[in-house]
Amino acid sequence: MRLVDIGVNLMSRQFEGDRDGVLARARERGVERMIITGTDLVASEAAARAARGRAAGVELWCTAGVHPHHASDFDDATEARLRELHREDQVVAVGECGLDYNRNFSPREAQLAAFEAQLSLAAEAGLPVFLHQRDAHEEFLAVLQNAWPSLPRGAVVHCFTEGPEAAADYLELGCHLGITGWVCDERRGGDLRDAVAEIPADRLLLETDAPYLLPRNLEPRPSSRRNEPMHLTAVLAAVAALRGESPNEVAAAAWAATHAFFGLDPA
Repeated sequence: MRLVDIGVNLMSRQFEGDRDGVLARARERGVERMIITGTDLVASEAAARAARGRAAGVELWCTAGVHPHHASDFDDATEARLRELHREDQVVAVGECGLDYNRNFSPREAQLAAFEAQLSLAAEAGLPVFLHQRDAHEEFLAVLQNAWPSLPRGAVVHCFTEGPEAAADYLELGCHLGITGWVCDERRGGDLRDAVAEIPADRLLLETDAPYLLPRNLEPRPSSRRNEPMHLTAVLAAVAALRGESPNEVAAAAWAATHAFFGLDPA
C-alpha cells in the first residue's frame, strides 16, 4: 500500500529537532510522499527548501501561500516573492489560502484581499489551489466561483470538515476534498462522516494536517497530542469503513487522484 499525505505542516515548531524521525516513522507506515503546507511567506520558503530533496526515504513537495490568519501580512513584496516560489519545480500548489471567519486573526477585508490575490497568482502560474475555509462557506464559495474560470488546475478544499450540502457545492464547482483525522472524531465529525461516502473516488484526497488533528481512533492512544504523518493510516481506515471499501481500494484511488491533481508522476 502506497500513501501520500497532501497536507503536512512539516515546518511547524512542533517538529523542530525531530523531522527526520517523523519522516522515517511515516515511511514505515507506507507514507511514501508528502506535500508540505506553506502557511505564510517564511514557512513557504522553508517548505520549498525542505522539498528540494528526499529525506528518510520520503519524497517531498510543497505549497506556497499565505493562510488567512496571516492575511494582514500580505503585501506587494509577499506577492512578488510568492510568484517566484511558484516557479520552482517542487512547489505544486498555491496556498494555503482562503477565509477563516472563526478566529478572524486578520480582518475579513484583509483575508478577502489576500485570497483573491492568491487566486490570481494561481491563474498566472497555472497551478492548483490549496484552500482553507472555516465558518465562511457562502462568501468563500462566491469568491471561488467568480475565479473558477481562470483556474486551469482547479482547487482542493484542504481539511474539509463540513457535511453533504457543502461537499455538494464544492464538488459541483469541480473541487477536490481533503479528508483529515476530523473524520475519526465521533464527537464533532458526524457531518463529515455523512459526506465521505458521497465524494467521488477521483476527488477524495487524504491528509493528516499534522501536527494538528490527531485521529481519535488510534489504539493505543498516544501519550502526545502531536499528530504525525504516520497516522494517515488511521484516516484511511476511517474513510474506507465509511465508504464500505477496503483500505487498499481507497489508498489506490487517493494515490491516483492526488498525483493527477498536483500533476505528479504516480510511478
